[in-house]
Amino acid sequence: MKKIITGIALISAISLPVFAGGKGGWSYHGEHGPEHWGDLKDEYIMCKIGKNQSPVDINRIVEGELKPIKIEYQAGATKVVNNGHTIKVSYEPGSYIVVDGVKFELKQFHFHAPSEHKLKGEQYPFEAHFVHADKNGNLAVIGVFFKEGKKNPIIEKIWKNMPEHAGEEVKLAHKINAEDLLPKERDYYRYSGSLTTPPCSEGVRWIVMEEEMEMSKEQIEKFRRVMGGDTNRPVQPLNARIVIEK
Repeated sequence: MKKIITGIALISAISLPVFAGGKGGWSYHGEHGPEHWGDLKDEYIMCKIGKNQSPVDINRIVEGELKPIKIEYQAGATKVVNNGHTIKVSYEPGSYIVVDGVKFELKQFHFHAPSEHKLKGEQYPFEAHFVHADKNGNLAVIGVFFKEGKKNPIIEKIWKNMPEHAGEEVKLAHKINAEDLLPKERDYYRYSGSLTTPPCSEGVRWIVMEEEMEMSKEQIEKFRRVMGGDTNRPVQPLNARIVIEK
């Protein structure tokens, strides 16, 4: 019987650092890269056999009567962690979104370069993921694309505290409000997907914002330098899924 991680264990899976080279370790490159994730551990089998995997190329789009996402964030970013795969910003309790009438609390946000999702074949240089969980451990993730442009002041505050070595964490002197990294226009694409890192568990509500944010080329390059290159899983087949647009 295949093992599927759900509930609270799923929240832990998106939080724990797993470094390449150790037992079950994964990476974005080489023999521990995305094409091999499903073979590294039994718990990662969905990376190999899952039919509703993320990220995707957002191109099979149907207009729908989706309600606006209620976003209630307050300044709660407390520490910056380099977990060996990304730069993750941990968040205090009290900030949340409401999706399908369900409250999902913001747990953390993190980054990928280049973007994991594509939009009609276009890949952005950077993407942020805001990870939320309801009281039962079900996940909802907001994805935001970033284009190259002006220096982003919120990213700059985080980058000034960026730990440059895996396993390091730095406490922020002043709390940051994650809402400052969201676009003002809140139209979005929605589909059912998975975690984009092992164990690739499915049943994740994905909300990808239509409007992109921007950051400077230097900010993007600093992240890529610290992380040692690309930090994105290739897009996965949509299969029978459609993407709904608000």
